[in-house]
Amino acid sequence: MRNLDKFRGCLIGGAAGDALGYEVEFMDIKSIQKKYGASGIRSYELHNGVALISDDTQMTLFTATGLLLGTTRGMTRGVMGSYASCIRLAYQDWLKTQKGQYPEKGEYRCSWLSYIRDLYSRRAPGMTCMSAIENGCDGTVEKPINNSKGCGGVMRVAPIGLYFVDKKWPAEEVARIGAEAAALTHGHQLGYLPAAVLAHMIYELAGNEELSVSKAVDHAISVVEQLYPEADQMQMLKDLILKACELAEQNLEDTKAIAQLGAGWVAEETLAIAIYCALKYENDFDRALIASVNHSGDSDSTGAVTGNILGAKLGLKGIPEKYISNLELCDLIMEVADDLHHDCQIPEYETDKASVWMKKYNEAGFPLHRSRNAFRP
Repeated sequence: MRNLDKFRGCLIGGAAGDALGYEVEFMDIKSIQKKYGASGIRSYELHNGVALISDDTQMTLFTATGLLLGTTRGMTRGVMGSYASCIRLAYQDWLKTQKGQYPEKGEYRCSWLSYIRDLYSRRAPGMTCMSAIENGCDGTVEKPINNSKGCGGVMRVAPIGLYFVDKKWPAEEVARIGAEAAALTHGHQLGYLPAAVLAHMIYELAGNEELSVSKAVDHAISVVEQLYPEADQMQMLKDLILKACELAEQNLEDTKAIAQLGAGWVAEETLAIAIYCALKYENDFDRALIASVNHSGDSDSTGAVTGNILGAKLGLKGIPEKYISNLELCDLIMEVADDLHHDCQIPEYETDKASVWMKKYNEAGFPLHRSRNAFRP
């Protein structure tokens, strides 16, 4: 059953982990502890009163609008491309925000996020994502665009798991779309297989009130293994995830456990670290997020994926207020979560409501929405 609180929790949770980790992304654990104390960073570092999100959350939002663009086009035009092709268009719009290319009058943009002023901020975007999008953003599982397994593919796919809850799609198709979305820019098997696992985990956790993180991990691995039976890197991914599960059961200091899983710069390590933190602190969002970012590695991505997982499980109600207050673009993130939950609804007689949706997800005109972060073209 589609639960709005879980949709909001997943995207806000991911942004919270991103913002907490972004401050220490390029610091080693000794430097983090020297600056913030033995326990590391435990709350937001504010800049003019705001906890900044990174490219991880930016691209996550564009993934969501790509999904909704595809469905809306299909419903209004009777034909649509694959979801991956629609997400590709959204990523091309994201790239323009990183180059500061505001929409000119009459210029067509696929994503209404192109009209959000605060998204025109470069927050250490991944060079693989940037170069792959510049070169067409047209990689597939069958025809890889490169041989990268960086975490830029896995950190942005949570909306895919959310979106297909209760849409009667086969579970393996949700994982497949997760892999295809990652493969647009990351061609190595370990660039897209972790994205398939994460998308399926989010799908199950957001759609099942009783499911444990452990069960979600087991189910996702089984589905992805069957989906890609010839993937020779699947065993490596499984082994690393199993190691994360075993470490979560041990009474070991988090920094030492995470060091055994890697630094998170590559996708399989990002996912493994997030799974470790989500398993060890399954009912404590705060402790999970703190553990996920205090290490010598890609702290914003490991924080984002951990927040996505536990946000989908615990919902917004399970996220402490300290992670909601002062979060950059919180209203916008909530709005996108709500749109994913409500999906394309164009009522026959409510023309005003239909007009707003069409402007956002079909015409790509300036949207009427509740966020205060847009500029007027």
